[in-house]
Amino acid sequence: MVRKILVLGAGKSTSFLLNYLVQKSASEALHLTIGDINPKAFPAAITSHENCSVIPLNVLEEKSRKTAISAADIVVSMLPPKLHTLVARDCVHYQKHLVTASYINNEIRELDPDTKKSGLVFLNEIGLDPGIDHMSAMEVIDRIRDKGGKMLLFESFTGGLVAPESDTNLWNYKFTWNPGNVVVAGQGGAAKFIQEGTYKYIPYHKLFRRTEFLDIEGYGKFEAYANRDSLWYREAYGLEKVLTLYRGTMRRVGFSRAWNIFVQLGMTDDSYHLENSKGMSFREFVNLFLPYSPTDSVELKLRHYLKIDQDDIMWEKLEELDLFNPHKKIPFPNATPAQALQHILENSWTLGEDEKDMIVMYHKFGYELDGRKKQLDANMVVLGEDRTYTAMAKTVGLPVAMATINILNGKITTPGVQIPITKEIYGPILSELKAQGIQFKEYETPYLGYNPDSVAG
Repeated sequence: MVRKILVLGAGKSTSFLLNYLVQKSASEALHLTIGDINPKAFPAAITSHENCSVIPLNVLEEKSRKTAISAADIVVSMLPPKLHTLVARDCVHYQKHLVTASYINNEIRELDPDTKKSGLVFLNEIGLDPGIDHMSAMEVIDRIRDKGGKMLLFESFTGGLVAPESDTNLWNYKFTWNPGNVVVAGQGGAAKFIQEGTYKYIPYHKLFRRTEFLDIEGYGKFEAYANRDSLWYREAYGLEKVLTLYRGTMRRVGFSRAWNIFVQLGMTDDSYHLENSKGMSFREFVNLFLPYSPTDSVELKLRHYLKIDQDDIMWEKLEELDLFNPHKKIPFPNATPAQALQHILENSWTLGEDEKDMIVMYHKFGYELDGRKKQLDANMVVLGEDRTYTAMAKTVGLPVAMATINILNGKITTPGVQIPITKEIYGPILSELKAQGIQFKEYETPYLGYNPDSVAG
């Protein structure tokens, strides 16, 4: 009997997901239907496969959405997070399992009783971060607990970066996933975490000047800034009594200090629209956020305003983005500052056709075993192949695809709205990811606890 998989949305993170499902379609008796608002965007190798169908689908159109979901056995939603709720409610109504790579929102969490009553698996946060971070962390935490250990510290950091051979700009960064999410990262409230038993909060306007430094063997030095809410993971991971719990985003050293310029100017704000944005030059956009002067240039005003010396590398980074170009234009009307900034950055930070990205993940586990404090560090590095088959697409898409087939095959059966923190889920998926070259290296190191000297600002 053929099992029907419906994939909704097929953006930058789905190349490996779709390939995996198509390649498994014969041996696993699968038919893959891809529903997307732009059905012509897919490679012929996918669209022409005998076990694959591509349909035009706008999920906001209720009738076509429900028709597609009702015909499936399981639904994979790779849509923007705000659209998952529509899909999830239909999945409850039509009794379909659901897999997403996104964070669980409150509306989907409220569906938990209905999914359990119907025996449905709603597996969320099964991509990279969230996803591989959950699974790899819980595998080690469970291993420590199985030995009788007591967790004291957990820190986790992830970065979607450019591979060393494609690192060609002063920012050491290019977009490897949704650029809009990068621009507004960290907004929506203070970053919250706990260090040595003390709650800590970093407001958005200070976030990028509070960085922790990390070394990854073979790849050099990185910095990390705090994610918005680390405290939620205490209950999810069973770490209610842990002394330190800190999650963050990794960048190359120096990125955060430069990015903070945009934050302080207000360019990352997505809450209001600019007048006359269409046709506005990059230079005019910058000038919007600076004091008026009848004599001083935009460059001089910005340097004075933010106290940047002309020979500072920060200034070179701004110039490299062509920020002061009077000829390059913002192409769309009613842009928010964040949307305008995104357009400017995409001019400089888009991967070339043959350029490669890189995923870096780093975990630190502090624990007590047999009366002794110990520390285990683990890191993972994955390199992409090109602009289409990226490390980001691989690490997001493969866990989604593997979980989908495991649900269909009855290897994941626990019903409810959940994340991948149980052995039933992470065991087989981590094993299969390892066979795909996605694995962690582990290092036993002296227990240091939290080192305040490693935090700048």
